[in-house]
Amino acid sequence: MPVRDHGDTLIGAGLAFTAGFVDAAAFIALTGLFTAHVTGNFVLIGAELMSTSSGVIAKLLALPVFILAVALTRLVTLVLERRGMAPLRPLLALEAAVLIAFAVAGIALSPLGSPDGIAAITVGMLGVAAMGIQNGIGRLVIGHLAATTVMTVNVTQAVIDLTDRFCGTRATAQTNTRLKRTLSAVLAFAVGALAGAFGVAALSFWSIFVPALILTGLMMIPARGPNA
Repeated sequence: MPVRDHGDTLIGAGLAFTAGFVDAAAFIALTGLFTAHVTGNFVLIGAELMSTSSGVIAKLLALPVFILAVALTRLVTLVLERRGMAPLRPLLALEAAVLIAFAVAGIALSPLGSPDGIAAITVGMLGVAAMGIQNGIGRLVIGHLAATTVMTVNVTQAVIDLTDRFCGTRATAQTNTRLKRTLSAVLAFAVGALAGAFGVAALSFWSIFVPALILTGLMMIPARGPNA
């Protein structure tokens, strides 16, 4: 069904743009904190423990906050499904609300001071919570789409599919759809990361209202899948 497939692609691309934007903006504004990638924070913790830089506390707290956000997403999904409600739009609204709180806190508490100070940690954990919710959405509600926060998986799958094409392997409709979704997600994430970097440099935390607005727009797009 082309309309629904187009809607799915837009939702995947919109969420990937959001993740790239927030991750880049937060990394710059919060002295190297990854909001969407637990792995990145593990690497940075190891690097910073061997140096004299600050920000270790925020990165250590990111994991439990991320876990709590994913658990909350799961609980909300279960409640909505038991009531016969599709969870995608309420969860997008929840993520948008947390992103707005992230922006408002960043604006109100700036300058944030030390990366391990209360202000920076408060703002940073709101960003982590928003991305935890998005990761939960990706696994629980739109699992039929490409990943929106971890581009390594998408790039790997896209390379496999493109290699098969070049080698003459017969492409199926499923392969073509998957390739369209993975490539659009990778491109959207890259554009989002660039926009987030320039946005936070020019507008500070005011720029976070951009991905929040995009999430609001995504709520109006019909999506395919039993949980949409």
